[in-house]
Amino acid sequence: MARRHPILRRLAILAGALLGVLLLAGGLGLLGEGDLLSRLALRKSLGLVELRGVIEDAGELVETLERFRKQDTTVGVVVRIDSPGGAVAPSQELYDELWRVRAAKPVVASLGNVAASGGYYVASAANVIVSDPGTITGSIGALMEVQYLAPLDAEERALLQGVVDDVLSQFVDAVARGRSMEPARVRELADGRVFSGAQAKAAGLVDELGGLEDATSLAWKRAGESGEPRVSRVRAHRRLWWLDLLGESLLPARTPLAGGLLFLYHGPLAD
Repeated sequence: MARRHPILRRLAILAGALLGVLLLAGGLGLLGEGDLLSRLALRKSLGLVELRGVIEDAGELVETLERFRKQDTTVGVVVRIDSPGGAVAPSQELYDELWRVRAAKPVVASLGNVAASGGYYVASAANVIVSDPGTITGSIGALMEVQYLAPLDAEERALLQGVVDDVLSQFVDAVARGRSMEPARVRELADGRVFSGAQAKAAGLVDELGGLEDATSLAWKRAGESGEPRVSRVRAHRRLWWLDLLGESLLPARTPLAGGLLFLYHGPLAD
């Protein structure tokens, strides 16, 4: 049998090694930062998920939260929120999944630059809300955006207003449930106004003032763990690293929300 040329053999070995590295990197990209290592080591850790930008679809984050809920090595969850809100249904789906997680292990919400309207709706499902003093939050309200609609008559306007009022009541009830507040008290705050983190704490919408590190430490302690918290972090948008190398210009652009029922803050810092 003819022997393979030494150079060809070395090239084959190199190609195999590169393929192994690509498969490993792809696996890490799909599982999220630190998650694979946590699984291999079977060490307890916190799950950290990020909710950033306008809420348009909840599928990926719901899937991640469900995985953390079922994963024995995940002892608690921190959800970092930097969002002005967005569509009603995805906000409610995230709220509901956080409640399911909360029934199994502690959940702490960490509010970033903006956590308003639908962003606050989601946060209210956590056991504890930690906010920076200068966070823009609150904006408890609902609105409907309809494009290319002819002027409404009185009956049509009343029908649509009834839908918005019903959705607002759902928002009020969700916050009251999550925050253990009387619905009447939440209703007093549900006029769309925004609060700083410090003001929200005074109003009972936030539990503690602090940053992400404070929220992580609190979740770790609530899980009954000691020492420094170990965190399995999942990026808001999971994507293989080699896709990032292609550049944003080669990927499809995000489309804005096309109207409908919204929990969305439109003020400063909303972007």
